[in-house]
Amino acid sequence: MKTWRVHTNGEPRAVMRLEDVDEPEPGPGELLVRVRAANVNYPDAMLCRGEYQIRPSLPFTPGVELCGEVLAIGPDSGDGAPAGGVAVGDRVLARPVLPSGGFAERTVVGADALPAPEALDDAEAAALHIGYQTGWFGLHRRARLQPGETLLVHAASGGVGSAAVQLGKAAGARVLGVVGGSAKAETARQLGCDVVIDRRTDDIVAAVKEATGGRGADVVYDPVGGDAFAKSVKCVAFEGRIVIVGFASGAVPTQGLNHVLVKNYSLLGLHWGLYAAKEPAAVRACHEELTGLAASGAVRPLVSERVDLQGAADAVQRVFDGVTTGRVVVVP
Repeated sequence: MKTWRVHTNGEPRAVMRLEDVDEPEPGPGELLVRVRAANVNYPDAMLCRGEYQIRPSLPFTPGVELCGEVLAIGPDSGDGAPAGGVAVGDRVLARPVLPSGGFAERTVVGADALPAPEALDDAEAAALHIGYQTGWFGLHRRARLQPGETLLVHAASGGVGSAAVQLGKAAGARVLGVVGGSAKAETARQLGCDVVIDRRTDDIVAAVKEATGGRGADVVYDPVGGDAFAKSVKCVAFEGRIVIVGFASGAVPTQGLNHVLVKNYSLLGLHWGLYAAKEPAAVRACHEELTGLAASGAVRPLVSERVDLQGAADAVQRVFDGVTTGRVVVVP
């Protein structure tokens, strides 16, 4: 079968190689799946570069989430019905077991796979998993977003930001989206942002204060870090909450805690993988909530590009470079 593999760390486009390898076999507590769609995430590029918190042994296949069809169930993983009642032939959402990632024709995943929402096609379903789970836990579990509050989302037209925009609207919030460029601004409007702020031409702090009558944003969702975070602390509301999701800008902020005291706001970290490890029941409950929202049409992943397996390396590079909107999904 064909799979992309990384033999040495570096830029995705340079180090990902499409190779022929033997089909993997599922071990205890694992499933063999045919990859129907694999969503491209920023961490895929970080894995290639050797800069992610998880460093799989070389060579490895990137691709941290997918929608797949179950082909076989590994030994000692129950009576043929792993966690959640998954069976051969089911369409599931899952995280591959590294070093065998999702940019392949087939791979192995954990038996904690989730049922793919019937309302979404393969590419949309693949994009509903980690990004939307991160958004849901960030906005509801960490920030306790309330109807009528103002939510500020950085990189609102990107994969992670677009999920937060839709989830914020579904929760009854007023959503302000920050983007870079006119094309991304139009995408943010289509996603439902009530106010769109172009960081290339607009003063973010002034625009947020104008849109909120000087109060500021009740909740800030920040997957960017760097300058985005610096602007956020200047326009967060009294007793506001800033959810720190990632550092796509490459710059990790160092905030003076005295400023937190001066404005009475909260800094909230969000690493979804910890919920998956420590509270799997909460993850399943979140998936049920997201499935319901997808069925009602309240959320629908914005899949801007569907590329074949040959185009995976270029897709990972472009997502890392920040030149894409919505989700880019590899469809083998």
